[in-house]
Formats: sequence, C-alpha cells, structure tokens
Amino acid sequence: MPRKLSFNALILAGGQSSRMGQDKALLLVKGIPFIQQIYHVAAQCCESVYLISPWPERYYSILGNNSKIHFLAESTKGEGSLVAFLQGLKQIEKQTDWLLLLACDLPLLNPEILLNWCKNLQDISPDILAYVPQSNNFWEPLCGFYRPEILPDLEDFINCGGRSFQTFLETVSTCAIALGDREQKMLLNCNTPDDLKRIN
Repeated sequence: MPRKLSFNALILAGGQSSRMGQDKALLLVKGIPFIQQIYHVAAQCCESVYLISPWPERYYSILGNNSKIHFLAESTKGEGSLVAFLQGLKQIEKQTDWLLLLACDLPLLNPEILLNWCKNLQDISPDILAYVPQSNNFWEPLCGFYRPEILPDLEDFINCGGRSFQTFLETVSTCAIALGDREQKMLLNCNTPDDLKRIN
C-alpha cells in the first residue's frame, strides 16, 4: 500500500482588488464572505489551511475560530501572487507532500472536484512538481497543486525578476488537469462588480 499523502492548502489574500474597488476576500456570496467559503472548501480537502496576507488581522474575526486555520504575514505588498506563494511555501514546505494553492476570489469552488483531483495525486510521477488546471493553453495556477520540491525553482525564477505564473509553469515539470464544463465553471474568478452580480 502506498503511503497516504499529506495535503495542506495556502489561500492568497493579498491582492489589491483594484477592479473590484474593495477587498474581494470580504465580498459576500449568498451572505457568506468569499474567504470563509474558500476556507471551508479547503478544510474538506486538506489537513491544515494557511492564509497569507499583508493584513492577516483583517480576517481573524471571520476565520479565527476554525481549528485548521493558520495565519501567515506576507512581508511585501504589491509583488503579486508568485511572491506570496514563495513566502508561504517557505513556511509550510516541511509539513506537506502537496500544497493546494487557492486565490481568495474563487467563490464557486467545489470540494467534490478538488477531492477527485487530490486522489489523482497518488499516481503522479515523482518528477512532476505541479498539477494545475489548464484550458486553451492557459494555466489556472491559483487553484493548483504544488510539491514543496518546487521551492528552489520558484526562488530562482523570482530572484531573476520573474513574476508571471504562466511563464514559471512553463519552466518546471507541470502536469495539466483537463477541464470539463463543470470544472471550468468552478474556476470563475470574481474580479469586477459585474462578476459579483452574476453569481449572486
């Protein structure tokens, strides 16, 4: 019997939300803040859930009473999701076989789909460092799985000035998750007030 893999999740909540005009993590869908909904989905799939943000205290009152949550302080602002991922991974790497990275603006996340993806990871070749949804040659990196062993490549890429997740995933061994209509719908990013109206 293969060893059971361990999974942790890292939620990124440090974006500027410029197109929305307010913190997307605190927006409500069916009366529930995005960040709370995403936490509950992640908690169904993972042993621990980490949230990294330049302002983690903003979310204490919403998530602080949950047993699986851990808050991490992002030391830089405005550097983008790749840098936030690096900072979080450095603090989590020794505690997990795979890390599920999630943006805070995925209000339609489906735990059943994520759990099915988790099951597939048992069969992923050891040389694969990332398992990420892809559609029309575009990666969806903020709902993807990463091995901690990706850390040196990630650090080198960022130290050389790289900030594009799309470019980074082309430099490491990445396995694509094929998407059907149901999975595509789940990956809706809520970026604008019009997006929010469509899901509420």
